[in-house]
Amino acid sequence: MRHRIAVVGAGPAGLTFARVLHRHGYPVTVLELDPAPDARPPGGTLDLREDLGQLAVHKAGLMAEFQKLSRPEGQAMRILDTDGTVLRDWQPRPDDRANPEIDRGQLRDLLLGPLDVQWGRGVTEVVPGTRDGALVHFADGRQDTFDLVVGADGAWSRIRPAVSSATPHYTGVTYVETSLDEVDTRHPGLARLIGDGSVAVYGVNRALVAQRNSGGHVKVYAQFRAELDWHKGLDLADAEAVRLSLLALFDGWAAPALDLLRHGSAFAHRPLYVLPVSHTWTHTSGVTLLGDAAHLMPPLGAGANLAMLEGAELAESIAAGPEDLDETVRAFEQQMWARAGRWAKITTAGLERLVSPDPAEALALFDQVQPA
Repeated sequence: MRHRIAVVGAGPAGLTFARVLHRHGYPVTVLELDPAPDARPPGGTLDLREDLGQLAVHKAGLMAEFQKLSRPEGQAMRILDTDGTVLRDWQPRPDDRANPEIDRGQLRDLLLGPLDVQWGRGVTEVVPGTRDGALVHFADGRQDTFDLVVGADGAWSRIRPAVSSATPHYTGVTYVETSLDEVDTRHPGLARLIGDGSVAVYGVNRALVAQRNSGGHVKVYAQFRAELDWHKGLDLADAEAVRLSLLALFDGWAAPALDLLRHGSAFAHRPLYVLPVSHTWTHTSGVTLLGDAAHLMPPLGAGANLAMLEGAELAESIAAGPEDLDETVRAFEQQMWARAGRWAKITTAGLERLVSPDPAEALALFDQVQPA
């Protein structure tokens, strides 16, 4: 029996779920609010772990293509003191593919492949338990029903309220993102500082991190502890005003670190929100969640990896053909909650150490997780 299945959200979780189902010849409807794949910037780069994200790519049958696109050299990491002293300079071995980087846009396009995504289909609500299955309400006023609706629509999921009353809460840490283009030709000094991977500078309750993407593009993140309304009186759309505010916040740091802000283009305000560490819900027939919709956690290299593997595992379980779809989903949720809960604890503790009153905590964390 082939069930009618929809996944809401064309991010890493939703696309991996759909792509693995497609590989097994199982139809799935992909619903995405964005009107087109390139409707907005796809975001920065992701490191896909061998035991998580790469395993999902393998399950989708895309490992060869992934290896052509990914950047093992992007695993490199350099850490500076606020005075510019190099504290750590870790370079991966030539054969090290434990956590290669790939641009989010490249990963999206790889997963999209032959999938038929319904772009511009905003979902406003899902009502489980109707006579014909889960009822999906669309922003244009239309409705449709499915045997299973998978919410992979991120932090502010419209599907989550069908199973859980939990809402994300602010961590106390804010990111402000900017970027550098054509860094190797326009800013060669910064290009050498960043190297093939990332450079990070940690101070008291604040940090600057720059991460190389492909094509000479660099993402820069100013990270700091602040009240949610820290920008009161500041026009976040005024790039120069935001730049001056950040330069004041990081005043006294070494010139190369501040140059990451001086040469940045537009600035995007990204306060970090999370769901409760052990977020679960009462199993609800016809609806489940993946990724940030299920377990939003600090962005420390686990979220997208978990989301992709969850999507792949749920798809494989459904494609295996058990008649009882509800029991398949129930078993999947139990497995997801246990693993995500462990990672949520790790990443929550990690954020406390990376943006900390004691910068030595960040260095100690790096030494703890980085291979010798």
